[in-house]
Amino acid sequence: MDQIIKADTIEQYNRFFEFETRHPLVGIVHFDSSVPQPTHRMTLGFYALFLKKTTGCIINYGKTVYDFDDETVVSFAPGQTVGIHRLEDGPAPDAVGLLFHPDFLHRTSLGQKMKQYSFFSYASNEALHLSTEERIILQDYMEKIAQELQHPIDKFSKSLIVSNIEVLLNYCMRFYERQFVTREELNNGVLVRFERMLSEYWDSGMAKLHGLPTVKYFADKICLSPNYFGDLVKSETGKTAQEHIQLKIAEVAKSALLDANLNTKQVADMIGFQYPQHFLRFFKKQVGCTPKEFVNSAIA
Repeated sequence: MDQIIKADTIEQYNRFFEFETRHPLVGIVHFDSSVPQPTHRMTLGFYALFLKKTTGCIINYGKTVYDFDDETVVSFAPGQTVGIHRLEDGPAPDAVGLLFHPDFLHRTSLGQKMKQYSFFSYASNEALHLSTEERIILQDYMEKIAQELQHPIDKFSKSLIVSNIEVLLNYCMRFYERQFVTREELNNGVLVRFERMLSEYWDSGMAKLHGLPTVKYFADKICLSPNYFGDLVKSETGKTAQEHIQLKIAEVAKSALLDANLNTKQVADMIGFQYPQHFLRFFKKQVGCTPKEFVNSAIA
């Protein structure tokens, strides 16, 4: 498992698993007992989304293991390294995968939207768990893409395939939203921890020592990927994790500015701004007035 296999193209990926390549930039692959699936690590140069029907293997990204059972979706973005570990005593992996290269999306509306599909950067226990009905929907669109790939390429091929990929990805977004709702108790626990850590960051003096916190800082503390953490917070509160951080900074700043023993430079330093002018711009944008105007209005 020390050697990492590079699959920059779909052709290289297909060659490793002995799949037929019907299109150089997009493909549908089927894994079952007839496909050789040795334990390996592979760096992908394209997007990959797998619909797992059985367990059969353990998939990890980096040092974290995907927590999934039957009927689960796992997805990867270009540049990620994926490890596959066959389970000797388990059933043969049964899965269908959609592979598409970023180049396939050039000059398409989907190419401009790919950043919104943040689940490609989810990790660990953030896989998408499907109901049978949801699995059938995703499988249907994969079959539509597979059928299109069976036809000779013509002027309609790309637009039809891209359209089906986009609908499939939109369904994944919908199903993730459902998953956030069905895991409400777990999500509430995450939000409570986030709010507590926000307060502790400034109460403990961390900001003065380490500067302003990032979404990644809190996501790491909660053991979630930044994208999943951000999407969860947005789903539950209507605000992004970054917006919550900014609101907390503004709240701390208002309280500190009313301390007669602190000047604006000291407040900026305490909150975590390296330069006072950055604090002034931030405060004006968030609060709608300068720190001086805020203090004067509070005193009047």
